[in-house]
Amino acid sequence: MINDPIVEEVRRYRKEHAARYGNDLNRIVEALKKRECKSPRIRLNPGPKLLIKKESECSGESVAPLPR
Repeated sequence: MINDPIVEEVRRYRKEHAARYGNDLNRIVEALKKRECKSPRIRLNPGPKLLIKKESECSGESVAPLPR
């Protein structure tokens, strides 16, 4: 396998970051949420996408509309 220095750097950073929180995913997520709250950037939450069912013209069965 070819050693890519950029990939190695990302992996090293990921290991260091995880070690800061004892490799505990819950602690990592909590820290990221706190960081997100402190950030001045606008946060977007698009929410779930709902499909509206409509009757098929052919058989009367319900179908979801095609995305535009």
